[in-house]
Amino acid sequence: MKAVICNSYGPPENLSLEEISDPIANEDEAVVEVYSASLNFPDGLQIQGKYQFQPPMPFTPGSEVGGIIRSLGTSLKGFQIGDRVMATPGLGGLAEKVVVGSGGLRKIPANMDFKTAASFAMVYTTSYYALKQRANLKAGETLLVLGSSGGVGLTAVELGKLMGARVIAAASSDEKLEFVNQLQPDELLNYSIGNFKEKVKELTEGRGADVIYDPVGGDLFDECCRCINWNGRLLVIGFTSGKIPEYKANLALLKGSSMVGVFLGRFRKEEPEEYEENFTELLNMYELGKLNPLVTESFALEDYAAAFNVFSERRVMGKVTLQIKAE
Repeated sequence: MKAVICNSYGPPENLSLEEISDPIANEDEAVVEVYSASLNFPDGLQIQGKYQFQPPMPFTPGSEVGGIIRSLGTSLKGFQIGDRVMATPGLGGLAEKVVVGSGGLRKIPANMDFKTAASFAMVYTTSYYALKQRANLKAGETLLVLGSSGGVGLTAVELGKLMGARVIAAASSDEKLEFVNQLQPDELLNYSIGNFKEKVKELTEGRGADVIYDPVGGDLFDECCRCINWNGRLLVIGFTSGKIPEYKANLALLKGSSMVGVFLGRFRKEEPEEYEENFTELLNMYELGKLNPLVTESFALEDYAAAFNVFSERRVMGKVTLQIKAE
């Protein structure tokens, strides 16, 4: 089978498309034929050796896919050959087939295509966990979403609206904000122009945001510490800016605010029942037509470098996928 292989750290052009042996499922695993695989920001860090968890070389990147189960381990229960699934293998997704453990498999609704299946799990479960469990977001509160045109940012806007919040969608360009506006946030904010803190204060009648969803980090994080409301919650999602900021403890004291970490993998491990409950609720929302995942760019497997460069060139709007097999 064909697979994208990382043999050395570096830019996407260092990767190679190679023929390797088909995978074989162990007892509690399945082999999934991949129809679509999505890319996430951490995938780009991983191939550069910059992610906090680095697999041994060589490896195939790709953490989530949509496809069909083609073989089963002897002890895997609840699935059959031919099941349509979304899968989170953690690694190996940019290939024609991938082995996935039972905990990373989920049957998909009849009205979900493989492109959507590959784009759903990580972004929606991250944002729902952030807003529901970590922020305890309440109806009527103001939610400020940074990086709102990206994968997790869009889901935060979408879920924030569903949870009854007043949502300010922030991004680095008017083009990105125009894209986000299809989700009907209450306000739009371009943080590449003007004074960010003053803009937020103006949009919140001087109070600041109750909850700030920050996948960007860097200098924007510092500004967020200054435009958060009393009892506000600043959600640390990631650092797409490339800079890990420092938390100003004096501002937390003065604002009565909290910095709250959001680590989906640890949540899934430590609180599996709550994770499963969240996932079930999200799929129910999808089946009811309340969620609309936005997949904006899809590449052939051979064009993996171009797909990765959408992230490195900061052109992400919505989800980016690789279509490995036609549905």
